[in-house]
Amino acid sequence: MLQQYKHILVAIDGSYESELAFQKAVAVAKRNDGELDLVNVVDTRSFSNVSSFDTNMVESVAATAKKTMEDYIDQAHKAGLEKVTYSIEYGAPKTLIARDLPKKLSIDLIMIGATGLNAVERLLIGSVTEYVTRNAECDVLVVRTDLNNKPALATTKAPKKQAPKK
Repeated sequence: MLQQYKHILVAIDGSYESELAFQKAVAVAKRNDGELDLVNVVDTRSFSNVSSFDTNMVESVAATAKKTMEDYIDQAHKAGLEKVTYSIEYGAPKTLIARDLPKKLSIDLIMIGATGLNAVERLLIGSVTEYVTRNAECDVLVVRTDLNNKPALATTKAPKKQAPKK
């Protein structure tokens, strides 16, 4: 039996990894005649640490997110995909992406970029991607490669140190 994904959720956070997830999701949606739901989650917990919190900060973040999402919608349309929507959500990205939005939107596939966190950051705060893969009730595809299936994170590794010249 051929699995077809009709409702695909893509988490967009502005990272290179989420860009790759978007590009691959467009291709999957086109092949399956599916719908693409893009989401950007504004982590409201990060604002609780700001002592001079004001609504202008939230409005600025939301305006930037809206512009980014509209650009992605435009890219999807130019690629030939018509069924594309987006939402900007507020709250905890982990639970919104893994549980709440898939139920609300009848998602059957979540496509998400591989984590950009280092080992220490993952240990301390945990990765959204890791949480989604462990807790989502639908299929999750973690995108680690570009459209040519070349490792996306290969370019982010530190360059090798050269031996000192004698």
